[in-house]
Amino acid sequence: MSEYRERKTGEVKSQGEWRAAFKNMSLPKVWNSNVCDAMNIDPVLASPAATTTAYQTSVRDGVEQNSNGDWVEKYVAKDMFADTTDDDGKKTTKAEHEAAYQSGLDANVATSKRATRDSKLSETDWTALSDVTMADNMKTYRQALRDLPDHKNWPNLEEDDWPTKP
Repeated sequence: MSEYRERKTGEVKSQGEWRAAFKNMSLPKVWNSNVCDAMNIDPVLASPAATTTAYQTSVRDGVEQNSNGDWVEKYVAKDMFADTTDDDGKKTTKAEHEAAYQSGLDANVATSKRATRDSKLSETDWTALSDVTMADNMKTYRQALRDLPDHKNWPNLEEDDWPTKP
């Protein structure tokens, strides 16, 4: 969506909103610098989101002028969580909110990793049939798959954390 900033007041509006504000003026479909000068506005250019860390999000915070003198979207990193107090007066810290959020993320990853592990186990179920003698390396592999939830990196396993199928 194209946005434009009025030079005098700094007000930012979409192209449609400016068309409505200048409804008595015939405006071309494409706005060049001559059209912007006639309307006393400058285009607002897109800019990248703010760099964030864990538990932060990038949010739009108006517009700003860049080093070239162009008006660009301004983004800032904002914390996702803060200390809170509920209606009963119970206080929860930012760190507690972050831990609960991370716990939810880890639970989702763990569900996915368990499904992958279960699939790998089912691929080798035929080796556990009563009429098949399971090789020791297959026993080791299957046990390693079952032990994955006890791995130090669980649920955020690296590729090297997975056992190698014999």
